[in-house]
Amino acid sequence: MDVGSGRSRGSYAPMSEINVTPFVDVFLVLLVVFMVTAPLLAVGVPVDLPQTEAASLEEKQEPITISIDLEGNIYVQETEVSLEDLVPRLLAISRSREETRIYVRGDKNVEYGRVLIAMGQITAAGFSKVALISELPPKRIQ
Repeated sequence: MDVGSGRSRGSYAPMSEINVTPFVDVFLVLLVVFMVTAPLLAVGVPVDLPQTEAASLEEKQEPITISIDLEGNIYVQETEVSLEDLVPRLLAISRSREETRIYVRGDKNVEYGRVLIAMGQITAAGFSKVALISELPPKRIQ
């Protein structure tokens, strides 16, 4: 036995290598979680949009999205609101700036009047940049 070092011959030396297996396991689990949840974060309210040939608009500021689902429920971003609370909610979100762009997403099977009533209230409140959102039709292979 070596008296000077304080260790016996049978003791193990500490390992100086990093074990990356737990790191890789955690990383792969997080990757799978994000892959599953990312598509769910893309659109808040499921709405079946009509299809048009119009080109997309370029945006500098993120717009406020109003969605009207098949049952006629109105959502500001992802929060359901009543028709009476729509304008106060928009004014609170936009900080009373009427130049804020507002996109209206209406399900293609919802009553047309429901979308027009919501748009009428928005424009009557002074918001002038109100646009309807649609999907591009599938491209035909010729």
